[in-house]
Amino acid sequence: MIVDLPSSTTSAVNKKLVELREDGGVQALGRVLTLVIITDDGSAVEGAIEAANSASREHPCRVIVLASGQRKAAPRLDAQIRVGGDAGASEVIVLRGYGALAAPEAGAGMVTPLLLPDAPVVAWWPGEAPAVPSDDAVGRLAQRRITDALSSKNPVKAFEQRRAKHVAGDTDLTWTRLTPWRALLATALDAPPHEDVTSAVVAGEAVSPSTDLIAGWLVSRLGVKVKRSPAASGPGLVSVVLERPSGPVELLRPDGKVGSLRQPGQPDRLVALPRRELRDCLAEELRRLDPDEIYRAALAGVARTTRGRTPVTVPALAVSS
Repeated sequence: MIVDLPSSTTSAVNKKLVELREDGGVQALGRVLTLVIITDDGSAVEGAIEAANSASREHPCRVIVLASGQRKAAPRLDAQIRVGGDAGASEVIVLRGYGALAAPEAGAGMVTPLLLPDAPVVAWWPGEAPAVPSDDAVGRLAQRRITDALSSKNPVKAFEQRRAKHVAGDTDLTWTRLTPWRALLATALDAPPHEDVTSAVVAGEAVSPSTDLIAGWLVSRLGVKVKRSPAASGPGLVSVVLERPSGPVELLRPDGKVGSLRQPGQPDRLVALPRRELRDCLAEELRRLDPDEIYRAALAGVARTTRGRTPVTVPALAVSS
């Protein structure tokens, strides 16, 4: 069910939420957190809501969407409440502010009365994010702040801002997309012969924050020389090669879908490594509300990697039918 409240106020929105709770029983109860989505009004709003609705099935929450409208318009708040089938396992409140109400400080003022009492707050910028999320008006209300450097107009600049301005509680979906890669590499090193890694080479697209991050993660965890090189072909992160005395451990993904794990003395193993969907990344980040110290160490480790100039060519995988 979708209820539109044009030219409204936060007081009217709260009142309508109470009415919907009384009419629908306990559908508005049992929320574990408040997820605040900060974005510009437009086509991207529905994609963010869809991802939040999917994640809410694992983390029942109240979703508040701050969709900033035209700042040159007359001050106005258009609200919308979604419950039931239109809101997954959450309740969605969309606040479209115009004029002065499109400013960040005004957005925080509109969000505050709608926060769930005694529940943690998570702020998420699915597109452009402030240079310092923790200094943002909404970011100051949140225990966790989720950004996505790859969704910015300038991913390289956005990633450098994440590195330079990181505060406990910050995270970025470029890190979350690496979880399957990190799990496979850690599992491979847990198996015999248990040799130390002597060096590593990471290859990916020239503009790929995730590739930079996994290089920084390897430096921080292994304490060895790690080279970050461009890949001759392939999307995003393409390959990770860990050198050991008995031979290299290689995790290759030339097509962005299927990967191959290669280890000395073992047959090549094909693994599913598709580029992760937004809803899966968001659901993973909502599982933890404490600072991610491993992510912080990976950000710091990026400065200790070396840059390779020669593109790395990764052979195509032979996938049997």
